[in-house]
Amino acid sequence: TMSTGEDTEWLEWVTKQFGNIAGENKEINLEEFRTALQVKESFFAERFFALFDTDGSGTISLEELLKALSLLVHGTEMDKLRFLFQVYDVDEGCDGAVVYQVLALTLCGPSAGSGSIDPDELRVVLRWCLQESTITLPEERLGDLTLALFEAADKDHSGSITFEELREELEAFPEVMENLTISAASWLKPPAAVERSHQPRCLNRAYWHNHRGTLVFLGAYTSFNLLLFSLAALHHASRGGWVMVARGCGQCLNFNCTLLAVLMLRRCLTWLRATPVAKVVPLDQHVVFHQLVGYVVLTLAAVHTGAHLANFSRLAQQDGHHALTEYLFSALPEVGGLGGTASQTGLALQGLLATMLAFSSPCIRRSGHFEVFYWTHLSYISVWTLLMLHGPHFWKWFVVPGCLFVLEKVQGLAWRRARGLRIVEVNLLPSKVTHLVIERPQSFHYKPGDYIYLNIPAIATYEWHPFTISSAPEQQETLWLHIRSLGQWTNKLYEYFQGPKSPIPEPKPLSRSLRKKRQQCWVQVGADGAQLLADTRCYIDGPFGTPTRKIFSSEHAVLIGAGIGITPFASILQSIMYRYRQRKQSCPSCHYSWCGDLQDEEMALRKVDFIWINRDQKHFEWFVSLLTKLEMEQAEQEPGGRFLEMHMYMTSALSKNDMKAIGLQMALDLLATKEQKDLITGLQTRTQPGRPDWSKVFGKVAEEKRGKVQVFFCGSPALAKVIRAQCERFGFRFFKEHF
Repeated sequence: TMSTGEDTEWLEWVTKQFGNIAGENKEINLEEFRTALQVKESFFAERFFALFDTDGSGTISLEELLKALSLLVHGTEMDKLRFLFQVYDVDEGCDGAVVYQVLALTLCGPSAGSGSIDPDELRVVLRWCLQESTITLPEERLGDLTLALFEAADKDHSGSITFEELREELEAFPEVMENLTISAASWLKPPAAVERSHQPRCLNRAYWHNHRGTLVFLGAYTSFNLLLFSLAALHHASRGGWVMVARGCGQCLNFNCTLLAVLMLRRCLTWLRATPVAKVVPLDQHVVFHQLVGYVVLTLAAVHTGAHLANFSRLAQQDGHHALTEYLFSALPEVGGLGGTASQTGLALQGLLATMLAFSSPCIRRSGHFEVFYWTHLSYISVWTLLMLHGPHFWKWFVVPGCLFVLEKVQGLAWRRARGLRIVEVNLLPSKVTHLVIERPQSFHYKPGDYIYLNIPAIATYEWHPFTISSAPEQQETLWLHIRSLGQWTNKLYEYFQGPKSPIPEPKPLSRSLRKKRQQCWVQVGADGAQLLADTRCYIDGPFGTPTRKIFSSEHAVLIGAGIGITPFASILQSIMYRYRQRKQSCPSCHYSWCGDLQDEEMALRKVDFIWINRDQKHFEWFVSLLTKLEMEQAEQEPGGRFLEMHMYMTSALSKNDMKAIGLQMALDLLATKEQKDLITGLQTRTQPGRPDWSKVFGKVAEEKRGKVQVFFCGSPALAKVIRAQCERFGFRFFKEHF
């Protein structure tokens, strides 16, 4: 909403823009109009231009533009509503194929209009509304949409909608009428830059509350390093400043090189999630801390090496017994290390650490060179071996974590060799998502939201990638994975399961239940693709825990998935559905059914709000069937008492406060009410256009007072920052998926 001062300032900006663009005749054409107001090229931009061109000359003068904009800025609610009516009143002399042409608009005189809106005009406008919102519908459904709005607005059944009828219908939609009170110039005004607080987030009390575990851990980590450095430096104070620095860094390196291994003990960390340690230590951030400690190790190693070089240079100048090159490249007992090789092992360590850090950067891992990262990162074996030769006390730090690390690796290798699993079904979705259904081993137990590492040798021999399990643990026979094609490996996976060009004879059949699933797959990817499945084996390692394990211990959980980020919540929602079904009871007399209390020793949930944000229409296909089942399970519950509420958003659709979308959103609401399902997804839950207003969403959650609120997010880092900031504002705990 623009204030009076902002309105005036904006009109001055438009005048300046006009002066910069207009030629000597002080008039602008359609292209220049789009440039001046930064209006997207569309049917609506041309409608605005035609309405502003009151004399039908094909150009707009500054006087015409300011007169029209002043009306939108300072006009009454009826003035703005009449402008909306004129936008929809495409002149009956122009057909839909020609209306959006500037010349045709000018010749037809659309600014005047016919004074009413007939079905064909409404259909043209709604078609353009759908195109602006990137919604694809068959002509039949477009006709249903047009008919729903037309029948509702045509009160006298005259075959056309008058201004009074449109006004009366709009009054049934308070949100639309509220938008008309907003200065209508905001419909054309470019989005304002987001104002940022001058106060750093780290000084915010809410920030400290939401990050207290991480901050305490970082504080303890920093303090312990300083303590180690100080004790080691003081112990060697008699040997000079350079030795003090080198020994202090060396002691810190003993600790940090060991910590690198500890932070990658995924099985141990998964086990710790079920203990009180998880409430104190930020286990969810273990990958981020691993990266941080890696940078610390490289920095400490550089300082450690530099201090020793300075000390060797000093010794070479003082006693003259050994040159600097001898200190560096010859085995000298006084230098230290096994056999006096501290200098040589130290230089080798410095080179290996630098190589590992360089090739572990995202630009290497995500640019089709994952195997370079994989093989260079295996240098950790050489690093730990050299550290034992280099530092006489490193083994004391490393013995326990090292044994645990070896045990985890041995267990992982045993799993990988023994569990060559068969892929029993593949669904290739149009949105380039590969849905894998994998045979589940009997001894494989996991929690909702857990993830595994997946290897398919036919795609890449050495590459292991983490993917969240999207099926519920209660589903005994199979594991589900939904993999979106974003990088080289995932794209190769999608292309691989499209199948070979020629069919191959059918292999030996599986068990009855798995054969049925295989047949379903043949329907999805064809006979060629089905044969591919028979020859394709995969290997898994896991399962490993994630922050979503805390969902069942929450009182009010808000699950937010962006795009394919729904996968961990798909498993959780299915598990909730299983528990819901187990507790469902019915009256034998009237057959009324209800659900008993879902809370038990493992589940404290009182309410779940599920928010799914997608870019466009086709991405809702991933889990619509699952969400439909969830809605059916809760169909008999009152809206206010429902355990699970779903909220769908499509970001490419024009938001409700956009004038171009008013008619479309009214039509979608009317048709959804009539058919009891959403036109976009087929769910009962209405898909909301645009992006969520997080302030309103979280405000509503806070008002419900259903218990302590915890927000769980899986999606892009940019959106995570926005949601995290809102959680800090409302005092909600925030958890994000990290792999």
